[in-house]
Formats: sequence, structure tokens, C-alpha cells
Amino acid sequence: MSTPLTRRLALGLAAATLSLSLTGCGYNDFQRLDEQTKASWAEVLNQYQRRADLIPNIVSTVKGEANFEQETLTKVVEARAKATSIQATPELVNNPEAFNKFQQAQGELSGALSRLLVVSENYPNLKANQGFQDLRVQLEGTENRITVARNGYIKSVQEYNVLIRSFPSNLTAMVFSYEPKPNFTVQNEAEISKPPTIDFNKK
Repeated sequence: MSTPLTRRLALGLAAATLSLSLTGCGYNDFQRLDEQTKASWAEVLNQYQRRADLIPNIVSTVKGEANFEQETLTKVVEARAKATSIQATPELVNNPEAFNKFQQAQGELSGALSRLLVVSENYPNLKANQGFQDLRVQLEGTENRITVARNGYIKSVQEYNVLIRSFPSNLTAMVFSYEPKPNFTVQNEAEISKPPTIDFNKK
């Protein structure tokens, strides 16, 4: 006949055994890397939002330049609207299709902004506009932070996905239905992550 003390000892031993088995099969690593991935993704979103917040001021400044290429300006406005219309929830990183759409939208916005900055070089008044130049510097800094944040996310996802595919943690992944997380693709990666070139010495 078991006593309360015996039952408590048995429960304690069972809990310790379960804890050790979960640790050995990578369960705790999955939790750690999942949180790390979420934090990295939050930083990516933060920097994309920072860029989106800069665009209205850039567009407003450019609109003041007579005869500026309307098509270029319109593409920036449309690309921003498309990128910000996608609800970037934490769950997005677990949905490859939604993640890909988000990535494509941000890539289109990067391309539209790069085109706008290149075209702006043809307008001396814009080049001499200190407010516009300050916005360009802020945009360049933001694009650089986006690249850093994206690289941090890529590394976090790689670690998580390697754990899913490695033995014996892959068994834990199957038991708890952990799936590989989508990552930024190689397609257009160099173009998407390349910050717009800003040359203040160009005449």
C-alpha cells in the first residue's frame, strides 16, 4: 500500500524522467528557437514598418517637383499600399504561401523606391532640397537595418529547420507536429536586400 510520501516521490521521479527525456529529444531547443525566430521576425517587421512610415514624406516632397515622372511616383504609392495591406501577424512565418506573398510585396516596394531615387537624380531642385536628402539618408539607414534584420531571421530559421530535420529531434518534431518555417528565398535576394544607392556627389 502506497503512502502519500511514496506517491509524491513517484510523481517527482516521473516528472524528472519526463523532463530529462524532453531535453534529450530537443523539446526545449524547439521552444528556444521558436521564440528566437519570433523575435527575429518581429524585428524584420519593425524595420519594414519604419520604411513604410518614411514613404509618405518622400512622396509628398517629390510631388512638389514640377514635371516629376508620375508613373514612378504612382508605382511607389501602389507598392506601399500592397505591402502594408498584408497583415503581418506572427503566424505568417508558419504559412509558406502567405510568407511568399509578403516577401514579394516587400521586394516590389524595394524596387519601386530604388527606381524613384534613381529618377530623382535628374531633378536638380530635389538634389538641392535638404529635406529630401535627409529623407534619403533615413531611407538608406532603414534599408540597411532591414538587411541586418532579414539576415538575423534567416539564421534563426535555419537553426530551427536543421533541428527539425536532425535525429533524434526530428522524432520530437513529428510527435508535436512541428513544421519547417519558410525563409527568404534566393530568388531576387540580392536585388531585394540591396539598399538604394545614394550619391550626393553626382552632378
